[in-house]
Amino acid sequence: MAPRNTTKSEPTNSADEDKSQRSTVQSLAKGFRVLEAFTAEKDELTLSQIAAKADLDPGTTYRMLNTLVDLGYVSRIPESKRFSLTLKILNLGFHAIAHTDLRSLVRPVLKGLVSEISEAASFAVLQGADVLYLERVRAGITRLGVDIRIGTTVPACQTAIGQSILAFLPEHEVERIEALSLSTSFKSKALSRPLSEVLEKIRTDGYIITDSLFAEGLRILAVPVLDIDGYPVGAISIAAPAVRCTTEELERRALTVTLTAAKNIGRALLASGSVNSSP
Repeated sequence: MAPRNTTKSEPTNSADEDKSQRSTVQSLAKGFRVLEAFTAEKDELTLSQIAAKADLDPGTTYRMLNTLVDLGYVSRIPESKRFSLTLKILNLGFHAIAHTDLRSLVRPVLKGLVSEISEAASFAVLQGADVLYLERVRAGITRLGVDIRIGTTVPACQTAIGQSILAFLPEHEVERIEALSLSTSFKSKALSRPLSEVLEKIRTDGYIITDSLFAEGLRILAVPVLDIDGYPVGAISIAAPAVRCTTEELERRALTVTLTAAKNIGRALLASGSVNSSP
């Protein structure tokens, strides 16, 4: 009589799968499966077709589609039950490429600027209702008491660098961004005057010098970077400790060279053929 095989089956595969699922966001994976259901041949699909292609139940597919529609990546085809991808999908790749190009153009300009004025310099672009910091160069090892890093986002309406971009946007765009910023949980000081007045002065002067709205003891100079059509592709900001740099001194030491740096970045973008980096 052959001995019974008492060896237990190895649970390794199941354990590995459980560990893998714990370290991933399944809802995000399902969202991408919904997006991947669309193809060049099948660019308009019904909910049931998407559910079948993504191997999801109709309820989950419905919630995923509603979320993607709200985010602007999927649109409903009017007077039908079909959905399609929007061009915003392309922005996921295009923005990454454009931002990489921008950083390579901007960094040497900021380094030259910092070597002249010995203050921290940053470059940011508009992303939705926020500004996204793409590059930052500090003067030596000086820390300014504010943790702005590459990749940091802050509401455009509540920062000098953001306001210098908004000042050169069409009015309807500013209104949309201002409305979106009302729902943010970001904490800053209140503006001393209406945003419209702040933006009008920036348009007149071509720059803004102000105390930081969210970091104590910092004075900020911000200058927009405009393309050949006068559209703001981004902005440069200079941050200096208020205890050793008055408004007048910051303007005297940094304004001319920062305006020149902004023009140089604009020319570099034009020469490189870089696309507009705004949303």
